Amino acid sequence: MELEFLGTGAGVPAKHRNVSGIAFKLLDERNAVWLFDCGEGTQMQILRTNIRPRKIEKIFITHLHGDHIFGLPGLISSRSFQGGNETLEIYGPKGIKNFIQTALNTSQTRLSYNIKFFEIENEGLIFKDQQFQVYCQKLDHGITSYGYRVVEADHEGELQVAELQKLGVAPGPIYGRLKKGETVTLADGRQLSGKDFVGAAKKGRIVTILGDTRRTQSAIELARGADALVHESTFNKNEAQMAKAYFHSTTHQAADVAKRAGVKQLLLTHISARYLGKDAVGLETEAKEIFPNTKIVKDFDVIEIPFNERGEKE
Repeated sequence: MELEFLGTGAGVPAKHRNVSGIAFKLLDERNAVWLFDCGEGTQMQILRTNIRPRKIEKIFITHLHGDHIFGLPGLISSRSFQGGNETLEIYGPKGIKNFIQTALNTSQTRLSYNIKFFEIENEGLIFKDQQFQVYCQKLDHGITSYGYRVVEADHEGELQVAELQKLGVAPGPIYGRLKKGETVTLADGRQLSGKDFVGAAKKGRIVTILGDTRRTQSAIELARGADALVHESTFNKNEAQMAKAYFHSTTHQAADVAKRAGVKQLLLTHISARYLGKDAVGLETEAKEIFPNTKIVKDFDVIEIPFNERGEKE
């Protein structure tokens, strides 16, 4: 499970930062990629990575400002020419379907796959299967803007095959019974308890990705206990009034959300082009005053989301 940042800038593309786009890489978990926002030039950014557009199975849009959606028509079209034939699911605020269909119809684009649109009408659970649940809540951005909370199901402990082989237990149906925790009797009379040969269960990971927003309680609720929180940081700590006026957040406000929510790491994005080099490092330093485990991400940064260090359910 990894987050790869395709664009970390705010508002307009810059030489050093493209506009918003995040690939949530679930290759080990489901051989798929989920995309969060798709600003202009996102598919060009993808060409500089090992991501395959046909692997993108879901796209989550936080809000309908251009720097978060203008890359969608091009990416959706190109996916047809790059082996994509599986259904693509797109989640987002009301209006995302009309935006995409208008672009495709006007350009007479024909796709090799179907698109399922899920325009969000109510906060709460918007997707669920055996592996993941996705929740959303409204933020505060002057336009409908959502934050998303992705919750992974707990992983069962793995069968300790090497230990069984040391005891001379050959692979077969007996492995399945032991994995279920059953006690089995071998042909030579030995009894083995499955509980002794199944490793510790791993607690599922939580990733929270927020759209543009002012300081809001919803952000804290979405981020509660997350392994990683992606939060915008458009302004520095001294620009709180400007952040409020433009419906954005400061470094300190983002760090305060991370601290109150008890997250493991804070990843700051949506960085204004005003901040270059040392100035961008200064934003990270400001956030660390409140939440030490903070990183200002840049384009093409890949952040691994590890399991809980104890590897056990809490």
